[in-house]
Order: sequence, then C-alpha cells, then structure tokens
Amino acid sequence: MKEIPFYVPSIDQNEKNLIQEVLSLKGASKIEELEDLMCEYIGCKYAVATSSWSGAMHLSMFALELKRGDKILCSVNAHPAVAEAVRHFDAEPIFVDIQGDTFNIDPIKLRQALEKHFHKKLKAVVVSHVGGQSCDMDEIYKIASEYGIVVIEDASTALGATYKGKKIGTTGSIITTFGFSAKMQNSIANAGIIATDDEAIYERAKLIRHHAIESKQWDKHGGLGYVYDVVDIGIGYECSELDAAFCISQLQKADEQIQKRKKIAAIYDKELSNVDHITIPKNNGEHTYNLYIIKVDKNRDDFARALKEQGIFTGLHFVPLHLLTYYKQKYSLRVNDFSVALTNYQQILSLPCYSGLREDEVRYICQQIKEISAKRG
Repeated sequence: MKEIPFYVPSIDQNEKNLIQEVLSLKGASKIEELEDLMCEYIGCKYAVATSSWSGAMHLSMFALELKRGDKILCSVNAHPAVAEAVRHFDAEPIFVDIQGDTFNIDPIKLRQALEKHFHKKLKAVVVSHVGGQSCDMDEIYKIASEYGIVVIEDASTALGATYKGKKIGTTGSIITTFGFSAKMQNSIANAGIIATDDEAIYERAKLIRHHAIESKQWDKHGGLGYVYDVVDIGIGYECSELDAAFCISQLQKADEQIQKRKKIAAIYDKELSNVDHITIPKNNGEHTYNLYIIKVDKNRDDFARALKEQGIFTGLHFVPLHLLTYYKQKYSLRVNDFSVALTNYQQILSLPCYSGLREDEVRYICQQIKEISAKRG
C-alpha cells in the first residue's frame, strides 16, 4: 500500500545553500532579501517579514490601529487566526457567509452584513482567498468604498495567485498577508509577509514588529547601537534569518510550483469530473490550487477514513468559525446562521496537491476515490 502525505514541501540544494550562508554568519540580511524579493515578485512597494502568517495578520491589526469595540468583517470560512487577531484587540469579528462553489466570501452576503451592522466603528473587511482561488475583488472593492471601510487580504493559501491578471497583493487592498507554511502542521520553517503600498502602514508594522523599539545605530558621529527607546506597545514578530533563507528559496520557485500543481489539478479534474458523489472545485481561470478541495455528498468523514486506510492523507479547509466553541459561545451563534458554509463544511475535503506529488500517486488517489465512491451506491 502506498502512503501519500497531505503535503510535502519542495526542498533542494538551494534551501541548504542559503541556510548554510546564514550559519556561516556572513553576507547580507536574509530577512531584507526576502522582503525585497517579495516586493519584486508581487509588485508591491513595501513588505514586512514576520515570524508567521498569523503574526502577519495580528501585526496588520496593529498597523491598522485597531481599538476596543472596533468591528472587522471576515469570511466565516477562514483560518481561526483571522478572527483571533481581531479579538486580541477586544474588537469584534463579524462573520460573512460564502459562495458554495468557490469557498470564498460572498459579496452579496457582505453587503447584507454591512447593511445590518453598519456602524462608525466598522474598520475593514478581511477577505480570504481560499486555496489559491481569488475572491471577486472588483465587487468587494466597490462595496467597501460605498461603506467607507478598507480591504485586507488573507493570502495565506494564495501565494502567487492572481485576480484578472494582477498578483494578489496589488489589486488595491491596503494590506495583504502571505504565509509560507500554511499546509504544514509541523513546519520546517515559518514566516509571514505583510505587503502594502501604504508607507504609513509599512513604517508602523516595522516599528511594532520589534517591540516598538527605536535605536540609533553606530555612526561616525558617535552613535551607540545599544541605546534604544520604546515609543509604543509593540510585540515580537521578527522573522529569523534561518526562516528567511528557507522562504527565499521557496519564493524563488513559487511559479514553478504553481505550474506543477495545475498539472496535478488537471488530472484530478479529468479523472474525477464524472465520479458519483464527488464534485470537483470550480476554477475561475486563475486557480493556483494551493488546495484542491472536492465535495463528497455522503458522509465525508467516513470517506476520508476510507482514503486513509489506503494510505492517502487529506485535509479540511476550513471548519466554519461560527461552529468553533469560543465564537459560538461568545456571540451566541447558531449552527444554521451561515447555511452555505455549514453545508460546505459537511462535504468539503482537501486532497494532496503539491509540486512533488508524482503522476502515479495522483492516479492512485483518483482510483481509490472511484472505488470508494462506487461502493456508496
């Protein structure tokens, strides 16, 4: 029996070489190199590297100067780190239902939520591009403009994705957050990125990232590098040089990995498109397949167990936030409050889809799905 993990990172000699450079304690800062490379890759003006994607999301709320009682809208189908970052400021996340075929925030439901919760303390909407499929950004920007709020993008599973040909991170949002290990529970290296064209956001994020410490460096006029001041309440979200080195190499081959995932997805699409009980993901033409999410119309969990018995590991993206104990109890949310997300949650299943997955492994997965589905009648 084969054993196929849900995700395996692509690691070659380049990662090892860059890490060795860091260990030699020579050369320029890999953190600055990662930030510069991200600006070049995305096409944004500024980038701030952080210790993780969740750190980037939290730091974004600092940069936005979120305060107690403020309100942030977000998809109910997002990673818990989105709502968590809001709650750390004693602000309120307002959940919005999703589109059933893209798993992304529904602009129609967004408008309805804004009409229902319109308040002077509404600050922003966080839109999550699930699995590499971009949200309907034109409509979202139009709605946000009408209500006077800013847009923040969660691209934790959408590095390299595009919307109408523009890289996510350059479509008009004030902040976009990226991650480098979104699919790994035990990451080899970890880092996040805040991308922005707003200089004030950039400067504040940089300041807060390192405990809001300001210091004067050594210079010919006698400045002492160890003298510093603290000018605000900050936090420690600095990216390490080792993490930055690993992520530089990952970023350098991002486009190559996207093309390999698209080929894998094409096999899945062809083999699974007419399989009973299975619905393949919708593709808006720009899907990068950071996740390949199918729907199973009968007993998803039993289906996943059957796959695991054949050595195939799967994922779930995501458990809707209103079903999680903290948010359910904190805001008295009911199971049926977000009906589309609820129905999706009962059916969705993420299949292995990473650049190192071999074609024979993809076809093995497809064959097992067909056999399991055939037994369901």
